[in-house]
Amino acid sequence: MIELKTMALFLVTAVAEILGCYLPYLWLTQGKSIWLLLPAGLSLALFAWLLSLHPTAAGRVYAAYGGVYIFVAILWLWAVDGIRPTLWDLVGAGVALAGMAIIMFAPRPA
Repeated sequence: MIELKTMALFLVTAVAEILGCYLPYLWLTQGKSIWLLLPAGLSLALFAWLLSLHPTAAGRVYAAYGGVYIFVAILWLWAVDGIRPTLWDLVGAGVALAGMAIIMFAPRPA
């Protein structure tokens, strides 16, 4: 059960970070409203807070989170950018998720 909670928290965290970066990207590259910076800032604050909810060392959380971020970024590529991931995108995301699982769920000495 802890694994599912960890994965769900990482997924929500990744969406918050990507959204917080995507909105300024829209402003900077596509001439969208500067008001997008407000929800972007809130989203990045949410991202930082969500990372603090994990009950393990920060460095371990940050390292493992990177794997989930890669996976969610590939989903974003497909869902938001409308670009279908290649086989290699999916393989890379799978490798990243495997790394996350090793870091977060490997047995540790007490």
